[in-house]
Amino acid sequence: MHVFFGFHMPNYTFPGVPRDGLFGRVVENAMAAEAAGFDLVTVMDHLYQIRGVGPETEPMLEAYTTLSALATQTSKVKLGTLVTGVTYRNPALLAKEVTTLDVISKGRALLGIGAAWNEDEHLGYGYEFPPIGRRMDRLDEALTIARAMFTQDRPSFAGRYYRFEHVSIEPLLPRVPELWVGGGSKIQTALSPDKPYIAPTVLARILGADGWLARGSGTQQMVEDDMKAIRAHLSANGRDPDTLRYGHINFTHLVETSDRDEALRIQRPVFERVMGTHRTFEQLQQSYFLGTTGEIVERIRDLEAAGIQDLVLGTCADDLPQLERFASEIVARFKGA
Repeated sequence: MHVFFGFHMPNYTFPGVPRDGLFGRVVENAMAAEAAGFDLVTVMDHLYQIRGVGPETEPMLEAYTTLSALATQTSKVKLGTLVTGVTYRNPALLAKEVTTLDVISKGRALLGIGAAWNEDEHLGYGYEFPPIGRRMDRLDEALTIARAMFTQDRPSFAGRYYRFEHVSIEPLLPRVPELWVGGGSKIQTALSPDKPYIAPTVLARILGADGWLARGSGTQQMVEDDMKAIRAHLSANGRDPDTLRYGHINFTHLVETSDRDEALRIQRPVFERVMGTHRTFEQLQQSYFLGTTGEIVERIRDLEAAGIQDLVLGTCADDLPQLERFASEIVARFKGA
């Protein structure tokens, strides 16, 4: 089975990196990722950087504006977010944004969608931050709306949270953009106290999606257990499990040493600068691709054997050498095989 690789590109600056030239670096990274053989380029959909990702004062570019600009600078890679927070966008408008991106990119748009989770971000921009149950209900309505907007001529919708009548989304697309749903098990923290298992509501949501994206904040075993639960749920509900794409996003920072302790010593400050310290370093090691490059490759091989088809690699440093190492030391090994 061939693994398709994506590059989760920083549409923000890291602490200590010059703020000037952010968009130029974003374009440079996207073009380099395409030239290096990545299949997908994604950006983060947040309104500002959040605790645990970086100081809130660090610049961040809005996701869909950035992706539309990147569509004019690339020609092959798929483009999307991992994932779009539905709570601060009207789903009908979101579908229009994705349609526009698909037109500009000539059919390369991908819609990854989730419920959003950061309370400070919502309140800071004046958006309501509902309890988790209501956010999930809104996500379900948003998924229904997206499918209707992509497939129907002048659809109408009347739900609990959203309603519209005879909306036009022209120009109509020759194909429906891929729809990926994020969610699943994660290690619980005070910042995002989700469950260490995949909820039945998430399984139901995945049933109608094109792809599923495992979270990077679980453990390797959680990702594999979630895949088994999803495949069983699809089979029990009359859908061939092989018709869903199974994806995973994870972050790494490759270093030049074959000694695990030395690798972790170098990686620790890099990860803690980006991920924060609300999780222990042991928890970060459980979730993310830390250690020697050989160990990271073996973790990816294990995920591939378990059924992961799309692996998106995120960087913890704003520099092209890391992207080039991703391509030569990880992607090339799998595409060559």
